[in-house]
Amino acid sequence: MSKTVKDLTAGTAGGIAQVLVGQPFDIVKVRMQTSAKGTYKGMLHCAGGILKNEGPLAFYKGTLTPLLGIGVCVSIQFGALEYAKRMFASQNASLGLGGEGGKTLTRSQLFYSGVFAGLANGVVSGPVEHIRIRLQTQSNVNPLYSGPGDAIKKIYSKHGISGIYKGQVATLVREASGYGVYFLAYEELVQREMAKKGIKRDQISPLNSVLYGAAAGYALWAIIYPIDMIKSRMQTDGFSAETGKKYKSTLDCVRTVWRTEGIGAFTRGLGPTLIRSPFANGATFLGFEMAMRALDSL
Repeated sequence: MSKTVKDLTAGTAGGIAQVLVGQPFDIVKVRMQTSAKGTYKGMLHCAGGILKNEGPLAFYKGTLTPLLGIGVCVSIQFGALEYAKRMFASQNASLGLGGEGGKTLTRSQLFYSGVFAGLANGVVSGPVEHIRIRLQTQSNVNPLYSGPGDAIKKIYSKHGISGIYKGQVATLVREASGYGVYFLAYEELVQREMAKKGIKRDQISPLNSVLYGAAAGYALWAIIYPIDMIKSRMQTDGFSAETGKKYKSTLDCVRTVWRTEGIGAFTRGLGPTLIRSPFANGATFLGFEMAMRALDSL
């Protein structure tokens, strides 16, 4: 099995683990991000309202899209990341840097590998998250979309590919900056343990993979949360004046939210994100590392 196929397969395992663990927290985050100011008193109020009015299965509303899409997204992330890391390692080896095989990458190399992974991922994650958010925020009474396929069909028929990719500018900014930091943080922790203990990557304990993934997740959200909020606003905004369009552009969205709701709007919904992050990101890296070890043993 080629290295790229292994990377993509292990990334898919990580993505599925991320969705199954993180989806209930994500729907609470999205509802809080996109609701009018004062709708919810806090995270528990929002979650309680969903449970009372829509039932427990509502926490997995729109899950089919991310389960398929995020699996692909994380697969692309790790595939692009590992490809970029191999390119930098080859460059280091030719210059006699980075130890054996040039595999010890500099921080800037790790960061740019993450940026590359984020941009590659953003091409798929933009429409996947757009459809998911449309499904997560629609009413249970006379819903506009019956499922992800119906949502894609209706949006594309009326608004074309630009409708499917609504909010893509914010998505790419979020992915590039966030995953640069995300993978830098994780790889720094992994490489530090390997160097300190003189061990190989597959000798790192699963628990540490979870802990390093959790730490990387916090680093990610510390950078991207305000951008993520703007992305959610853009992806729930109307497509035209007739359908309730509020924002002319991403920059107009930033200005409007700042002017009308203040700085607090940029961190609304942060609570469930911070609770979700260590579980979802720990599961992502654990899924990836364990799948990679299993594939290497074949």
